[in-house]
Amino acid sequence: MIALSPILPATTRVGSVTLLARHLPELMHFYRSLLGLSVLAETDTSITLGTATTPLLTLHAAPDLPAPLPNRPGLYHTAFLHPTRADLGRWLAHAARLGLRIGSGDHLVSEAFYLTDPEGNGIEVYADRPRDTWMWENGQVKMDTLAVDAASVLREAGIDPNDLNDLPDDYRAPDGLTLGHMHLKVGNAAQAAQFYRDTLGLDLVSNLPGAAFLSWGAYHHHLGLNEWHTRGQGQPAAPAAGLGGVEFITPDLSGLRTHLAGREGISDHGDHLTLHDPWGHQISVRQA
Repeated sequence: MIALSPILPATTRVGSVTLLARHLPELMHFYRSLLGLSVLAETDTSITLGTATTPLLTLHAAPDLPAPLPNRPGLYHTAFLHPTRADLGRWLAHAARLGLRIGSGDHLVSEAFYLTDPEGNGIEVYADRPRDTWMWENGQVKMDTLAVDAASVLREAGIDPNDLNDLPDDYRAPDGLTLGHMHLKVGNAAQAAQFYRDTLGLDLVSNLPGAAFLSWGAYHHHLGLNEWHTRGQGQPAAPAAGLGGVEFITPDLSGLRTHLAGREGISDHGDHLTLHDPWGHQISVRQA
């Protein structure tokens, strides 16, 4: 098994994501409809969505910003983790009734479905397989991309795959829905992995051509990094819509605060630290 870093506790996890929205009301309605999220806070220019008590997604109005180009570093996808496979099955039936076009992937450690929001931001909706079924070798977790047995996922929720008509219309996010991981586009995956290992103490748990996956506490990944569309790109010269920032939640900031003492570009706000990676992604680490 991998050696865990002392910089942040093993229970550190993804908290929430901020998106800069060109069309704020449309994007808010999309995420509420797609995931059954509730409005937790709202102003004229910002809306926070989540479950009953847990913020997951903040949308900031940015009507004057251009849409991000495909080769721009930024968000690859935000991954919404359902607490059980049955919860994922109920969501899948809901998505089918909405008529959405979705992709899928059985990653051995999880079963996932993929789509994009109206502004091109990637979304993953998934459920983990039990941890005792994950396969590790030399500190690397085995992952793949195979076909998902969608009918089996639906049956897990007690839903007949051949009859999706007799379902309730008032879909709501299940208790325990979280952001399981974030996946970012970078100019160099190996360099990005080294940055996050050195800065936040993440452990490298999987390497793929042009991609790296890192985590705390032997999770399959809290952070994915790829250069598939952005190889060689540096920090963008001008702002664009899309990713506004990623927040991680930790029970103890003291180790990270000591580790980053004296480094340039670190903002200490008391209950959270903020920094930027080499591609301009804003990262916050908040003490719960």
